[in-house]
Amino acid sequence: MTTNAKINEKLIQEALQLGGHLTKSAVIEEALQEYVQHPKQLEVVRLFRTIEYDDDYDYKLQRQKQ
Repeated sequence: MTTNAKINEKLIQEALQLGGHLTKSAVIEEALQEYVQHPKQLEVVRLFRTIEYDDDYDYKLQRQKQ
């Protein structure tokens, strides 16, 4: 899909250098992927706070049984 957008050229150039991308399109695509991924990561972190852990669980003992 082709989209016209006015984007700060200095910001694009900095992102090109930092990300090692060859095209502006690659920079924008990665930025959008990270933008979409971030809320999903926050949801995973929120879910981890709802898990109750067994203090007596010994993961090292479980590894020895295999």
